[in-house]
Amino acid sequence: MAYPTVSAPYGFKPVNLIGGQVFAGQTRELPIASNTAGAINNGDIVRISSGVIVKETGTTTVSATGVVGVFLGCSYTSPVTNQKLFSNYYPGSIVASDILAYVADDPDQLFQVAVTGGATSTTITGISTLVIGNNLAISQPSSNSTISGNSNIGVYDSGSNTAFTLPVRVIAGIAESVDTSGNYTELIVKWNMPYITLTEGTPNTVAYNGGHSYLNPTGAASV
Repeated sequence: MAYPTVSAPYGFKPVNLIGGQVFAGQTRELPIASNTAGAINNGDIVRISSGVIVKETGTTTVSATGVVGVFLGCSYTSPVTNQKLFSNYYPGSIVASDILAYVADDPDQLFQVAVTGGATSTTITGISTLVIGNNLAISQPSSNSTISGNSNIGVYDSGSNTAFTLPVRVIAGIAESVDTSGNYTELIVKWNMPYITLTEGTPNTVAYNGGHSYLNPTGAASV
């Protein structure tokens, strides 16, 4: 059976963990505040803000306190039927006190992701096979599917592959996704480490930025 054609980005899809550790579908339940505006789609990147889950929209950088993982669905009591509802995505503006996001939150998680042409692009774009070991930015198109509930974020070459502020590191390319020009259209990536910035003054101050929030000593406070 031929490898399927990748016609559009599909978000971050958990595969295995660093070192070949198995991903058995583990997720963590984390709260979403009642009436949170804006959809969170399956495969979107999320962070913690004031103790609840919100969508991460950064491209070349992410929130200073980092990301917590990838959103894989949610549950809540429907304000229409008063019945428990399990959804592939969070549609936004749901008034319920028990909204729980299912998040792939392991800092060692590896993800399969498609390569796009830019920060808001949904066009699949080949990238050199030499990209392995480099850093990439996240593409964040303005809209996602309200039918499937799936994300359409991907990764792209921002032109600064060695920049430590970029949010993901390329671990491998998917050989079956190589296009007619010999370039990868899908990759395996991991979260980059938090990075330190120094502001000179009296006294000097050090700030920890980005990466996975579990590895960021600053903590996931409101941002």
